[in-house]
Amino acid sequence: MKLKGSCHCGAVRFSLDSATPYPYQRCYCSICRKTQGGGGYTINIGGDASTLKVSGSDDVSVYHAKLKRKGERRVHTSTAQRHFCRRCGSALWLFSPEWPELVHPFASAIDTPLPIPPEHTHLLLAYKAPWVEVKAGRKDKQFAEFPRESLADWHERLGLLDAD
Repeated sequence: MKLKGSCHCGAVRFSLDSATPYPYQRCYCSICRKTQGGGGYTINIGGDASTLKVSGSDDVSVYHAKLKRKGERRVHTSTAQRHFCRRCGSALWLFSPEWPELVHPFASAIDTPLPIPPEHTHLLLAYKAPWVEVKAGRKDKQFAEFPRESLADWHERLGLLDAD
């Protein structure tokens, strides 16, 4: 599926192909909550990094989150690159060098109508803010940390993998 997205002010526009376009994962970590806002979670979808096309790239900035691992005093800098518009602050996509073939656009930046997922995966619930209410449906899955099921595995299990 061809996805098109943009920032709020229109300075940045992008497109990419996605075989995993269902916005089903709701991440409750503090990084997503603080850089994305919303209902206390953010939604990433998957895309083919080799197909990412960006106009207005001069207005794209990158943020590397600061991570503090349990039991450690030292703060680490994440290798993941959170791309956002430097003019309006809109979060656009995440790229991680650990998976160079993938890019993860934030569903909130996608302008293309996205398909409605039949179920959701709520992840990193151990890090959610106390004020956040998890609105899980009957079929939804919930995880304190990361699920073992990948974006592609979820789409494949439900027969939703887009071969185009």
